[in-house]
Amino acid sequence: MNQTDIVELRLNNQYLLGEKFNTPQEAVLHLGAVQSQDYFGASWSLGQRVENATAETIEQAFNEGNIIRTHVMRPTWHFVAPEDLRWMQELTSSRVKQFMGHYNRKLELDDVLFKKTTTAIIKLLKETQFATRQEIKKVLTNIGITTDVQRLAHIIMWAELDAIICSGPRIGKQFTYALVEQRIKKHEKLTRDEALAELTKRYFTSHGPAQLKDFSWWSGLTIKDAQEGINMVKSTLKEDTIDGKTYWFAKETEQTTKTRLDEAPTKRAFLLSIYDEYTIAYNDRTALSGENYIEKMMSMGNALTAVMIFEGKVIGTWKRLIKKNTVEITLNPFKKLESTTHEAFEQAGHDYGLFLNLQTKII
Repeated sequence: MNQTDIVELRLNNQYLLGEKFNTPQEAVLHLGAVQSQDYFGASWSLGQRVENATAETIEQAFNEGNIIRTHVMRPTWHFVAPEDLRWMQELTSSRVKQFMGHYNRKLELDDVLFKKTTTAIIKLLKETQFATRQEIKKVLTNIGITTDVQRLAHIIMWAELDAIICSGPRIGKQFTYALVEQRIKKHEKLTRDEALAELTKRYFTSHGPAQLKDFSWWSGLTIKDAQEGINMVKSTLKEDTIDGKTYWFAKETEQTTKTRLDEAPTKRAFLLSIYDEYTIAYNDRTALSGENYIEKMMSMGNALTAVMIFEGKVIGTWKRLIKKNTVEITLNPFKKLESTTHEAFEQAGHDYGLFLNLQTKII
């Protein structure tokens, strides 16, 4: 196996090539979790992996609770399948809480206050079923709790990490919260070992080939726990060493990749969010870009949020501008594109327009 094999296997295992899933929930179940602080970027991430998906079908799945958006694993939003939320939070939330501890102390947030705020949020949601962030803020303000932007974000996140609340449907353009017990039916409880084994297998099946440190970073687990997870499911994984780095991936995916890639369309150009699982889910991103383009762009924060991928590699950035009936897509390749490559990105742009149900203009 070489660097080219790594990106081919990842494109396949992440279902960016070959057959697609039938529903957004199937895609999320396969990937384990999909980073979604950029809700619309994450919707497009799912859209590229689901057959005949549109922004409307992803939104419908979200509003119906077939996919849930919450803070899990790392201190950011992810889409997760409803049946995974409880065990995943129980496995990973303690690490996220440790990370938040320093900031909570600076914000004068502690267990006593969190108990009070969570009780108030539960009471509100039992009365209303769904509530926006501003409605939660109002209730907390009424009981004398200061809720600037940061404090409110941490208060709500803490209730998410305890699997008390999760996303409700969008009302207009507003996101809402709901009680987990009302939004998600009970599922069989997993032991810690079962949960760790499941998360490990899910990651390497959907994101492999990947390294131990990639899994640790993606999941938020310690290196020790991540290694324990690998040891638990090692019989289902294949190990390979490239340039002195050890990679793991599911044995079953190696056996099916050739068939899937042979049957895949010729598409090799992708317009991705920089937070797509293909780009974000690894600590070591050298397989995507030997020139460290990804790291350079991430260091710019929200200035650059979308990347051009060709043959599995980052080759530029792109921006969108939505007008009344049109989405304008500006391509910014790092080097001038060959005509066939440019045509491939034009097609990727038109696919995005179809996803949004808008005409596409490529600039």
